[in-house]
Amino acid sequence: MMGCCRCWTWAMVAHCLVIASLGQIRYSIPEEMRKGSVVGNIAHDLGLDPTHMKASGARIVSDDSGDLIELNINKGTLVVKERIDRERLCGQTSPCSLSFELILLNPMQLHSIVVEILDVNDNPPVFKEAEIALEILESALPGTRLLQGSATDADVGNNALRGYALHPTDSFSIKTKTGTNGGKYVELYLNVPLDREKAQTLSLTLTAFDGGDPSKSSSMKINIIVLDTNDNVPAFTQHVYRGEVAENAGRGAVVASVSASDADEGPYGQVSYHFSRDSGEGAEAFAIDEESGDITVQVDLDYEKVKHYELTVEAKDQGGHMDSTKVIIDVTDVNDNVPVIALTSFSSPIAEDSPSGTTVAIINVRDLDSGSNGKVECSVKDKIPFAIRSSLKNYYTLITDGKLDRETTSEYNITFTAVDSGEPRLSTEKTISLKVSDVNDNAPVFEQSSYSATISENNSPGAPFFCVRASDADWNQNARVSYLLVDSEFNGNQVSSYISVNAESGALHAVRAFDYEQMKSFEVQITAQDGGSPPLASNTTVKIYILDQNDNGPQILYPIQSGGSLVAEMVPRAADVGYLVTKVVAVDVDSGQNAWLSYKLQKATDRALFEVGAQNGEIRTARQVTDKDPVKQKLTVVVEDNGQPSRSATVNVNVAVADSFPEVLSEFTDFTHEKEKNENLTFYLVLALAAVSFLFICCLVVIISVKIYRWRQSRLFCQSNLPVIPYYPPHYADTGRTGTLQQMYNYEVCSTTDSRKSDSKFVRPGSHSVLLMDPNYATAETLHHTLNKHNLLDDANSSEMQKPPSNDWRLPPNQRPGPSGAVAHPEGAPAVTGTGPWPNPPTEAEQLQALMAAANEVSEATATLGPRYNAQYVPDYRQNVYIPGSTATLTTNPQQPPQQALPPPQALPPADAPKAAQTPASKKKSAKKDKK
Repeated sequence: MMGCCRCWTWAMVAHCLVIASLGQIRYSIPEEMRKGSVVGNIAHDLGLDPTHMKASGARIVSDDSGDLIELNINKGTLVVKERIDRERLCGQTSPCSLSFELILLNPMQLHSIVVEILDVNDNPPVFKEAEIALEILESALPGTRLLQGSATDADVGNNALRGYALHPTDSFSIKTKTGTNGGKYVELYLNVPLDREKAQTLSLTLTAFDGGDPSKSSSMKINIIVLDTNDNVPAFTQHVYRGEVAENAGRGAVVASVSASDADEGPYGQVSYHFSRDSGEGAEAFAIDEESGDITVQVDLDYEKVKHYELTVEAKDQGGHMDSTKVIIDVTDVNDNVPVIALTSFSSPIAEDSPSGTTVAIINVRDLDSGSNGKVECSVKDKIPFAIRSSLKNYYTLITDGKLDRETTSEYNITFTAVDSGEPRLSTEKTISLKVSDVNDNAPVFEQSSYSATISENNSPGAPFFCVRASDADWNQNARVSYLLVDSEFNGNQVSSYISVNAESGALHAVRAFDYEQMKSFEVQITAQDGGSPPLASNTTVKIYILDQNDNGPQILYPIQSGGSLVAEMVPRAADVGYLVTKVVAVDVDSGQNAWLSYKLQKATDRALFEVGAQNGEIRTARQVTDKDPVKQKLTVVVEDNGQPSRSATVNVNVAVADSFPEVLSEFTDFTHEKEKNENLTFYLVLALAAVSFLFICCLVVIISVKIYRWRQSRLFCQSNLPVIPYYPPHYADTGRTGTLQQMYNYEVCSTTDSRKSDSKFVRPGSHSVLLMDPNYATAETLHHTLNKHNLLDDANSSEMQKPPSNDWRLPPNQRPGPSGAVAHPEGAPAVTGTGPWPNPPTEAEQLQALMAAANEVSEATATLGPRYNAQYVPDYRQNVYIPGSTATLTTNPQQPPQQALPPPQALPPADAPKAAQTPASKKKSAKKDKK
């Protein structure tokens, strides 16, 4: 750690060495400098200002040092970008340097820079193995070499491996020697004879140290095994063997062969060959035959990575004696690498007005091969306005060599071809795409030099009616065309008050509505201007014609229509056929066929008497005037133009067929009165129509309201077709004061006309608290409540409520149902409430008699209430009566005998029915009969 600090101190104190020769600048820095350390002031050494370097776009171009050294463009200095490890960068190569180029774009300059990396003692010597074992014959003589080995130190120079030390040194000693490559290795020798019986194994420590300050070292333990006697050692025929192999040699190719001999016989004379432990990468790249000593290739060789190998081969016999030798193998280059083209600088796009000689790109061409295999020539394919020039070694500049036109060619595909000088020759290509940027050198061009446009009069202001188009051969903003109206005057007004132009689409819009009768045509100038800088423009003329429309009707010039006075033309009664009565004169301010007028007679008092000329409007007599023709003749003439749609005007011509003026005056005095009369009649017709419509709507609303009200009330009415025959239990009182017994049956009948109107009529009830049961009712209500609703509904149809029938229609007491011996209940007496049970339950005959009595009450009520409630509407319940709790059935049908014979009740004399009220229809019928 102290050695590193001293190295850093030395690096910061010492000045960097700068050598400028042949356009190359060289700096020296120690390795392991921290990030951001200054390597050198390149701006000062080049005599440039840092601001000038920044403005000219200075930058570093390098293949292998781009991540280690960078340019501080603001200060103009080279600084360390990442920590530099010299051993990883160069290995054992000394000196170790980084090469790169500095490029200035404006003006174009190229400088070569070399930074030498100085070694720092940061790596100790290292043995490949921490412990080894050696076998030695006890008969070995003093001075016998037992081991040859070495330690490796990644540092170089004074920091490299300096020497070795052995401990203990009583029986063994070492000698430090220098190899052909400058490296130091150690040899272990025996100093005194060994005695296996005294010591079978010995332990030594071999230490390797470097020359740094402070020195660094590492140790290896050596275990000595003493073997039995073998007094001859193998010996190689040469101290150093050399071989040569091409880098494209296949695996298994023999590179060299070594040979060693042993004077011993038998197993001790058999020699085997092995690579020493310090052979390094060579032991992996090559293989050796243990018996023959042939060295062969076992991996793919690459001259560009390793140019030569140094191997150590050991020869051992069976007794443990060995000898070693060096084998140096050189790898020869083969043209197996194609040139590589790298684009260093490229300016795209390039303006189309760039002069010849403008630099477009800088490329770097390299070939990893050596000698003639690494010499490269670069060229540009095809005939294009570009040329390539060589600027520095392996650098080429692409420049313009002609005039560029984007409108002709907007993009160039430039292909570089690099060919080396090897055998066979290898080549490579690289294509770049260069775009040509646009310059505003083309003005907009209209599709036509002049235009003709039409627009109809009475047009809608703001609506487009024509469009002009212009195109620009330039691109983007330079080709964006905008349209402008050249302001000028027409009829004392600015043209912009007539039309406007859309700046983007070129559409012409009418600012106002045109009138053909006032202006028939005019000219405007339109300017098309592009968006370049400066802008270019061109003009065109647009002739605008206004088309006539039939917007004016004919105007009657004669006869003049006056509101107060009456003008009439006189025709004598002696006029012949074709007599010219008058002439209708009209004009139309339109033009063309819109102004062609035609005349025809629309209405006349006598159409056979007069005719109108279709073209000239002359009114002539069509026949001879007679004495029967009326004096007053009114003609209506229609004047119509030929437009689409056509317009017309009418004129009334008053003609008097008379020979004197007084006769004419008496006939034409009522013309004005007829006109006023017709106007008043129209007013009254409109007023009557409005009144009828209002009354119809009111009636419709009233009818709908009545229908809705009746529908709601119809849900309360009874529509039952069967009688309700309840059975009352004992102690039930007769509250209607009509019963003959203290305990009785009460039968109530509900009659209906099966209509949803309020037409139901009820017999006078015997009890108001009897429930009325009907399946069509949503709820059960009392009869009294239902009668109240029924009476309310009858108020809408009659002004006087229907009176209930009198008590005379009731049955006499001796015919009322009940047990014999019952007394009648006086009329008007208070109700008697039963307090005791019936003597005997009612028999079936008594129940049947009560049921027949109820049916007779229904028929008598029908006769009393009038023809409205006759048998047609009220069902006859006497035909079949079913008695609850009995199998007997009573019928009034004479064809079907009763199942149980019972004496029929005595019939009552029918009561006189009141006459029904006459309806309007019946009144009409009676009136007709009276007339007859």
